[in-house]
Amino acid sequence: MEGAQKAASGEVMQGKNGGSDGNGKFLNPTPMLDELEKGPWPSFISGFKELAERTEKPMLRGVMDQLEYSYNTKMGYWKGGLVTVDGYGAGVITRYSMIKDKFPEATEFHTMRIQPAPGLHYNTAMLRELCDIWEKYGSGVITLHGQTGDIMLQGIEQDKVQECFDELNQAGWDLGGAGAGMRTAVSCIGQGRCENACYDNLKAHLKLLKHFVGPLHRPEWNYKIKLKFSGCPNDCTNAIMRSDMAVIGTWKDAIQIEKEEVKAWVADRGMDVLVNQVINLCPTRAISLKDGEMVIDSRDCVRCMHCLNVMPKALSPGKERGISLLMGGKNTLKVGVNMGSLIVPFMKMDTDEDIEEFIELVEGIIDWWDDNGLDHERIGETIERVGLKQFLEGVGLEVNINMVTRPRDNPYFKAKY
Repeated sequence: MEGAQKAASGEVMQGKNGGSDGNGKFLNPTPMLDELEKGPWPSFISGFKELAERTEKPMLRGVMDQLEYSYNTKMGYWKGGLVTVDGYGAGVITRYSMIKDKFPEATEFHTMRIQPAPGLHYNTAMLRELCDIWEKYGSGVITLHGQTGDIMLQGIEQDKVQECFDELNQAGWDLGGAGAGMRTAVSCIGQGRCENACYDNLKAHLKLLKHFVGPLHRPEWNYKIKLKFSGCPNDCTNAIMRSDMAVIGTWKDAIQIEKEEVKAWVADRGMDVLVNQVINLCPTRAISLKDGEMVIDSRDCVRCMHCLNVMPKALSPGKERGISLLMGGKNTLKVGVNMGSLIVPFMKMDTDEDIEEFIELVEGIIDWWDDNGLDHERIGETIERVGLKQFLEGVGLEVNINMVTRPRDNPYFKAKY
């Protein structure tokens, strides 16, 4: 109990290995954090402890001591600043301790954002090399992946950042986005493995990344812009809720129905399952039975993906495929939580020319927002402030009856039981 009180008050005990508690242990007592290890789910505290004791990194011990202190005082003690590498103005998230006199081992705990490949395609050799470099220079703590999509290397001191980046860059890695610029884009695995992907989102992601690599590394706008590329309306990147521009694969014609596969599905599960788990669960009642066969009315289909997910062999997206662009998704900032608004109902994305046309549209949208947005204002908030009509006129898009201003205000809802 005495040791816990000392750790909580900031009186860190020093000894063997620069921080032993006198009983041969590397870590100081953290009774509040220990509570987070109880229960059925894995705890990040267990991971911190294992890594700290295995590598004997004083930084991790200091961070846990400071976190224990924060839990006791109910306050956070990290502040920002600026840490960069040569030629870059982004990619490093600074964390300086406000109470370094109490916890000197936690004085600096900066995060390096590392840009992943489209679709998060890695091989084990790449990941092992990344881990080795990070343990050499930093804490060894890695998050796969942050909400922006980056690999988050958490915990490094300022004087080691440049050297760490140089070695990572030599191995083929690059820093991701941070600050008021283009953020790291995210894409699902798309046509690499998913039969529902309606466009080559990996190719679109890569081309857009190369085009905007300048403002990604050197922020120059009012605030941040996030793009996410989902191959189909399942939206496995969570783009509609979490990105300023959500590029969602879709189709324009009717869902393709393989009648023999439908018969096999019904024979295996029963007609009552088809009725109760597919037809009755269609949100717009677009599916029906006609002469014992499944029929889908395309005019009422809203691309919710439920029937395709339940019957993957029997049903597939239509043949005329492309993307929809939704804009304005974000969490709370100046205005509350927003989901993306449908701005471009359908756009082809088959050829390099189609992708270049899309990039030109994105450039025009960003230019308009950079001219009309306020400081620290996301693009969806700018559109809400000036109005959708003025935005569409500013970027040269015609009003379309299929545009939806807002599908739902808030991605969070209360379930009633």
